[in-house]
Amino acid sequence: MNTKNVEEKTERKKLKRTARKKAAPKAKRASGVARGSMKKKVQKMVQGQRKR
Repeated sequence: MNTKNVEEKTERKKLKRTARKKAAPKAKRASGVARGSMKKKVQKMVQGQRKR
């Protein structure tokens, strides 16, 4: 939803809310997809050691 031409904040909020209500519901995230804190963390490489 493009609200660039609307200057008033409250008016913009109203437009966005109505658009959000009209929009089709988003699909649930797949069970195998990790997000944010659940993702595997990459360990920091120790300084001074070469990988290759």
